[in-house]
Amino acid sequence: MNAIIAVNSLEKSFGGKKVVKEISFDVKPGEILCLLGPNGAGKSTIINILCGILGYDAGEMSYKGKNINACMNNFKKHLGVVPQDLAIYEELSAAQNVSFFASLYGLKGKELAEKVTRALDFVGLLEKGKDKVKTFSGGMKRRLNIACAIAHEPELLIMDEPTVGIDPQSRNHILNSIKKLSQHGMTILYTTHYMEEVEEISTRILIMDSGTVIAEGTKESLKKDVFDERQFIMEIEEDNNLNIDEFYNIEGIKKVEKKEQLLTITTLKNIENLDKIIALVITSKSKIINLFCRTASLENVFLRLTGKSLRE
Repeated sequence: MNAIIAVNSLEKSFGGKKVVKEISFDVKPGEILCLLGPNGAGKSTIINILCGILGYDAGEMSYKGKNINACMNNFKKHLGVVPQDLAIYEELSAAQNVSFFASLYGLKGKELAEKVTRALDFVGLLEKGKDKVKTFSGGMKRRLNIACAIAHEPELLIMDEPTVGIDPQSRNHILNSIKKLSQHGMTILYTTHYMEEVEEISTRILIMDSGTVIAEGTKESLKKDVFDERQFIMEIEEDNNLNIDEFYNIEGIKKVEKKEQLLTITTLKNIENLDKIIALVITSKSKIINLFCRTASLENVFLRLTGKSLRE
């Protein structure tokens, strides 16, 4: 599948310090590519370069196979941007804001009016179209910011932390909207500091650290590649006949911990040994009250790869 955007060996320095180091990646049609990394990883620099705000020192970027520099005007016509800092006018109404930004893409007359209505309806602000933005809550302003970016129906939408500082209801609305946009064929490049958002919406993930790409893939493939373990958590009735050391005779067992009624068994993921674990517990005449399996989270993957939390 041809990429909407392809970045090859991109480099950028500030004051002699290289902040983007031979970055290469692509953005495929219809996907939600989440760009992750701790502060200072180079995410914002990449976004600003893609948007044409910053130049770059070396490398190439292409749009549908053509060098972006050679087709910049055409590329920007098909690009929508939701910046981290709100880009709306407080003294104008919601409809006037969307109309202004959509008109910058050449929309006018009946087509402009229809697309303004459609964008406001999509973000749940149609009934607030005539209200001034200064009366809006933070979540409503964030949703309006999205409406301004999608009214011209871009092919590629770049969203830089669009849910910062908003209420859970508005966040859920935005995440659901992003999934709908993707289902309708829009391609989305998304950055966030909330790992649960990545878990919910991403179709592919790109993890950066110190100006380089250190991992990429789906959330499932990243978890599988980084962690070869899983944990079985058992709640059992207290029984002194249970010998923890005997579990280590079972193939794949790496660690066994018992705290009161909870038995935590860490085992290699590719070895099927749950039946033997259960049999040993039953043989000891302990009763299993509850059992569940815990696998690695995306947060665990991120910490393992970068040594930092996403919000650092």
